[in-house]
Amino acid sequence: MNNNYLLECTDSLAMEQEQTKIIKDNKFNKANIVKYDLEESELSQALEDLDTYGLFTSQKVIILKNIESLKYDDYKGDFEHFFKYLDNPNPDNLLLIEVNKLSSNSKIGKVLKDKCQYIKVEMNTKNYIRQQFRDYEIDSNAINLLDEYCLGDISKIYNECLKLKDYKFEEKVITEDDIKEIVNKKLGDSKDLTFSFSRSIALRDKKGALKRYKELLSYNFEPISIIGLLSSQIRIIYQVKLLEKERLSDHEIANILEEKSDYRITKTRELTKLYTDESLLSLLQELSDIDYKIKTTDLDANALLEMFIINL
Repeated sequence: MNNNYLLECTDSLAMEQEQTKIIKDNKFNKANIVKYDLEESELSQALEDLDTYGLFTSQKVIILKNIESLKYDDYKGDFEHFFKYLDNPNPDNLLLIEVNKLSSNSKIGKVLKDKCQYIKVEMNTKNYIRQQFRDYEIDSNAINLLDEYCLGDISKIYNECLKLKDYKFEEKVITEDDIKEIVNKKLGDSKDLTFSFSRSIALRDKKGALKRYKELLSYNFEPISIIGLLSSQIRIIYQVKLLEKERLSDHEIANILEEKSDYRITKTRELTKLYTDESLLSLLQELSDIDYKIKTTDLDANALLEMFIINL
């Protein structure tokens, strides 16, 4: 096997840990490490480094970041040079190419996945939490709550675990109440914020849906925006529900839907079983009708959405 690795991951801490493991496994511990962020540096600089030998040690670790931000046609000469290097790499170089999301349909994506050892860096967040608290007592409910508060973000989980361990250093017991008191709940992006709202609607949990609707309003979302966000979430649930009938993995579905993270697909699959195809299409039509009324009448947008929830 060659020393060219393509690492796909959306979390910086998980990426760093995987790189450290690869460097150790390949016995490049004492090598010089050079990083090139290709949004700030030229690909040609990295190529020059790959083609030359080090002054003080023969081994080098070259890390390329954000190669997915480059277009092949804009750097055709450099990419052809790079692809030739991948065919005949210097054994004294360990090349680590880190990407958040790389399209398998692009020329760059196809070549890199063909010529490099491809690793989709994923971590079981709940096992990671257990490992962090191996010297503490923590039950499954507390683990699930911490994972929920951090939205599967390994970097945030790591930082919140440090805070909790310091807070309960004497007792060595972590409870749900400790998490509610100490952990700053991650709001995430608009899709994350509407996930629990969608779940409440799927469960016909009117009280929970109204509560989460009020929370969204408190984040300065207008009712018309919430309709758009909820419609987007419902469409994704519908798309995932159709695609999982093809027995596709979370990663395959994420690629098709061009989602940055498999995590969102994993979470969405928790909702697909709560809906039928027909109920999803019906919800989309109801939301479309509400959107139309808001835009074409003087009816109160907030009242229309609340009535939608009450009539679930």
